[in-house]
Amino acid sequence: MMRLIEKGLMYGNLFHVNSPALAERYNRALKHLTGKETKLTDFHIDISGYAPEIGVELDDPLYLNPNGCNRQFILLSTDQKTAPLLEAKFSTSRSILRHFIEENEAQLFALTARDAVAGELVNSVYTVSKAAHLFDIRKIRIEADTTGGHVREANKLGDMIEEFRTREDAWWDDVLIADMITLAKSTGDVMRQPISLKQTTFDQENFWTSHFGGLYVFRTFEEPATIAVTGKSDLGKLPTKLTLGFHERNKIAQFLDENDLVEPIVKAKGVNAVAILRQKLDFIVVDVAATMEATVENARRQDLRQLARKYAELLPPEFHTLNKLLRWAEGGGPWPRITSNDPAYFYTLRAKPHEDRDLINMLLAELSPLDVRQLFICHKELFYALYRGWPDQKKAFVADFLEREYQVDKAGARKALFGDASMEEELDADGPDDLVDIVGPWGAVRRGR
Repeated sequence: MMRLIEKGLMYGNLFHVNSPALAERYNRALKHLTGKETKLTDFHIDISGYAPEIGVELDDPLYLNPNGCNRQFILLSTDQKTAPLLEAKFSTSRSILRHFIEENEAQLFALTARDAVAGELVNSVYTVSKAAHLFDIRKIRIEADTTGGHVREANKLGDMIEEFRTREDAWWDDVLIADMITLAKSTGDVMRQPISLKQTTFDQENFWTSHFGGLYVFRTFEEPATIAVTGKSDLGKLPTKLTLGFHERNKIAQFLDENDLVEPIVKAKGVNAVAILRQKLDFIVVDVAATMEATVENARRQDLRQLARKYAELLPPEFHTLNKLLRWAEGGGPWPRITSNDPAYFYTLRAKPHEDRDLINMLLAELSPLDVRQLFICHKELFYALYRGWPDQKKAFVADFLEREYQVDKAGARKALFGDASMEEELDADGPDDLVDIVGPWGAVRRGR
């Protein structure tokens, strides 16, 4: 994992807390939310204020996410809005936090200038011991305030001002006036600079969750569906009409097609399908060659063609089907009929432009895990998990490729692969393993940045 960190492919773009004042504010908020404290004064936090270093210190990667379904957050700066969300349990959490920060940026900027803002993504569910509990999460409400209660006090002062304006005898109420003056000393002039937070309620409709081995929930369609990564036998009764396992490829393909959610890469507008297919083939060759302990680091396409010939009998069905599709795309072969039973089927698709585009691309990435570029862009949690088990040769090739071909122009790469609609960049992670022992607390993050 060190290779990814040093290249900025893991734990990238975190907010650096490196001043005593910020660390002290963070600690106040942490104690306010959890009753816990940190002894660290130099660490990095994500969009929610989660610090991997503190997760290690407390031996609790969910110290800001009790039961994995009530995400708490600590804001020290509005700059956190561009940071990733680590230890994500729901695909919607980061976008909710980012939209909240952007909608209230001016207010949060003023509040975080003097104190930390602590809060929670509140829903009506406190545990997800059963899969059916996930479907009770309909709306997410954000509750937030400084540790000093500035928002609460400002609202209280606003109510007092309204009472003072509307009550006939308020001019003679010395207690009311004295209380207003006292509160104004801490809140400031709430008439000229009101302290209030807007858009604090968000719908949770279609989403991915890591609970129960990974579930994709689609409940806004005419026939709602749940797609279970590790199988559906232990999920119990769910309120969606369809419950599909990853092994039911025909039914997943039918669901995607009937709801007009995907399109073939070779028929998508503005796409260099030949280049995309060639790259997918390269990744498959690298996977096979690295398993055979062949040298693939710094391999050029010519080298990969030689490796493909050398290990032709070991190449999986995905390679041969995609190669036929490439020959057609280059104009030199017949159209290959690829059904959903073919292992390469989901490798040939991308999401159409719609509001669930990122979620569908995430699903497709998990259905086509040999395409490591799509996996890294669309499903970082799975990418990091699989990366740990790869041969070192494949790790080196993939890390170098992503640094060279993706890091230099992330937006351009995403547009070329997935179209004009921008995707939210989520550099997520499962948490540190032995990294602290190797480099000390996150020194490599600073070098990588």
